[in-house]
Amino acid sequence: MLVSALVRRADQQGGSAMVLAKGDETSGGILLVTYHKGTNPRFFERGLGPQGVPALIPSGPQDIANEGAVSDYWQRRRGFDCDLWVIELDIADAERFAAETMNLS
Repeated sequence: MLVSALVRRADQQGGSAMVLAKGDETSGGILLVTYHKGTNPRFFERGLGPQGVPALIPSGPQDIANEGAVSDYWQRRRGFDCDLWVIELDIADAERFAAETMNLS
């Protein structure tokens, strides 16, 4: 349900969202690969923040040299967790957008 809302809202706001890998519908984690105009890829996961409330947590490599490294990272993660959803999100202020859409802000 969260994934569908994220994809639908991104399209409505002029961005794009694509499911790169489907996870378990009820218990799968969500890994976001965010971009802004196709640049500056960053990873975030839905998890518990410092105060113990749901939040988006930075994840994965911070300095990504090429698109192959992005794909390598999320595919490696899926190798350890086949329930993991992987969503690519390209929209302005993607972290804020995802947190609002997923009711984490």
